[in-house]
Amino acid sequence: MEMEVQGGLWPFCRHQSKGAATATSTNALMERLHLKYQQKPWSETLKLVRVCMDKPLQRPDSNTPDGPLLSCMEKIQRALHAKSLFSVMNRLESLSKQKGLNAHVSPSGTACYITSSMFYIEVQLEKDGEVMDVKLAHLGEDPVVCDDLVQHLRMKNYDAFGKSLEDLSNLYQIPGNSEMQAKGYFALQALEKDLYSMSLLDRTQDVNRVTEVLHGKVGHLVPRTGATPMNIEFYISPYQVLEAELNPDSQVCGTKAVVAVEGTDTLHKLPLSPLFVDSQAGEDGNAAFLPLTDELSMDLPAAFVLKFHQPIPMSSSSIEEIQRLTGIQITGLKLAPLYELIVQATLQEKCSEDLSTHKSCFFVSLPDCPKHCYFINKGSEKSDFAGALVSKIPFSHPKCVPGVIEILRHQVAYNSLISSCVSEKHIHEDDSELLYFEVVPHKNTSFSVFFLHPVKENLACVIIDVITSREVQCRLHLNPQDPTLNSSDDFITRAVKRCMSVPVVMRAIFRNAAKVNAKSETQDMEADVKKNPEPSCEQITDSNSLEKSLPVAGQQDLLVTDKPSITDTPKENLSAAKLETLGGNTEKNNPTVSTEALGAVEESNSTASTEVIMTDK
Repeated sequence: MEMEVQGGLWPFCRHQSKGAATATSTNALMERLHLKYQQKPWSETLKLVRVCMDKPLQRPDSNTPDGPLLSCMEKIQRALHAKSLFSVMNRLESLSKQKGLNAHVSPSGTACYITSSMFYIEVQLEKDGEVMDVKLAHLGEDPVVCDDLVQHLRMKNYDAFGKSLEDLSNLYQIPGNSEMQAKGYFALQALEKDLYSMSLLDRTQDVNRVTEVLHGKVGHLVPRTGATPMNIEFYISPYQVLEAELNPDSQVCGTKAVVAVEGTDTLHKLPLSPLFVDSQAGEDGNAAFLPLTDELSMDLPAAFVLKFHQPIPMSSSSIEEIQRLTGIQITGLKLAPLYELIVQATLQEKCSEDLSTHKSCFFVSLPDCPKHCYFINKGSEKSDFAGALVSKIPFSHPKCVPGVIEILRHQVAYNSLISSCVSEKHIHEDDSELLYFEVVPHKNTSFSVFFLHPVKENLACVIIDVITSREVQCRLHLNPQDPTLNSSDDFITRAVKRCMSVPVVMRAIFRNAAKVNAKSETQDMEADVKKNPEPSCEQITDSNSLEKSLPVAGQQDLLVTDKPSITDTPKENLSAAKLETLGGNTEKNNPTVSTEALGAVEESNSTASTEVIMTDK
């Protein structure tokens, strides 16, 4: 049989992999293959294919002689639609071996057992190949129905089923024998029970998911079910909240972390049973735990981890704070400018492709507003502005989780503000009607947004300080000689909290400034009207008769020239000139609106502007 493989399919696969330039077309190759096996029954051909796939299929090395054959077998399995009982069984066996697991068919031929040293899966099938049930049993536990695995197999989603097999195997990725791996699983069970108990602490019956995500001690926790590990959702943006409200059926998810246990090079003391003390709290108001004694814990070459689906850009100060809290170093980090990492992560999320990250200029489009151009100053690799991409956070005690979650919320909230200035559009041909902004790191978790004053040519600046994920402070800095923008610090702070988007907030500031400018122009026009009242009827009659007697050029001069009446005394003329001069100087030296007027305008515009912010979302 092996000679048959080498002499039959192997030359064909090798020919395909190397792409040798021959005159034989694809149709001719298929004809040769068909002629070779047309005299043999299908049963022998199926046996041949099963022999080829008998051993676990792992990523082949391009240098190994059987690599092209295994790649072809994998493509064939993906292309075939398993419809019959035999084909489904064959697919399950092949997939199990690819993941390094064992597979056995029951004597009746309607059940497939996928096993390892720590768990097993029982797949029950109908005679027509339809999936009846899927049960999962961990070491020392009774088998339970696994709905997610049932759904994957009924939908013929074998990729998702294979991913679930990987997740189950990763629960036991601890160095040592099966006994040591079982201890690691018991430690994970104890951690999951403690986290679930902590999630119920200070929880009311009417609490919703968003409140849990943003304010819960451990976020919104979803326990492990079957092959799906426990996950914690700890941050969600205002835009995601709005999307979930507008589309209740949509699966809007915030930033999540998966709870797992992984092997390490050093020993850590992990609890083997729950430590959380029910209905009690410590002296500082935090959750109380039992002491970590030798009876309740064990030194294992493993650690608990919070794993992220996508690496999170974190500042060096946040990383150091987490390491002090957990007492475990986060390894494999490569420091780089934090803003560069945020830009890189945002582009990968928005564009789903590897764009050049050296771009620092991005164009953001908003409705009813000129296009914004943001220059992101990525700073340097100083300790204050450096960071790293963090894919997982190790820890050894459940009491560390609330503090770690709070630090993660703080960092992700800060990242979301910076990423709101990043778009996939970094080339803009038409630079007319553009508003330019520069985002510059300030200190710790604060940054500055510089822009040109809408009326004057001086720079203005908004400093946004993200104190926590729920507390933000903003300060607007203007040249003392420049007109007000009609946006108080309190208004800008509330706007940032409601949208967490720099472009939306800057649009609100420019709209408020436009309202002040329009109001100022209206007041100037009213003042001009009062200063130059309409002439009486007699004057109009006289002027009309005068216009008739004047040539066209004289009429134009009359319309342009506006001299005082001859009846005015010199004293009155001088007073009027002083008033005009004083008014001009006052406008140049102190063009701002009074404090009382500014407060009244801001009070009337704050609600409307904030509503506009949320409406444009």
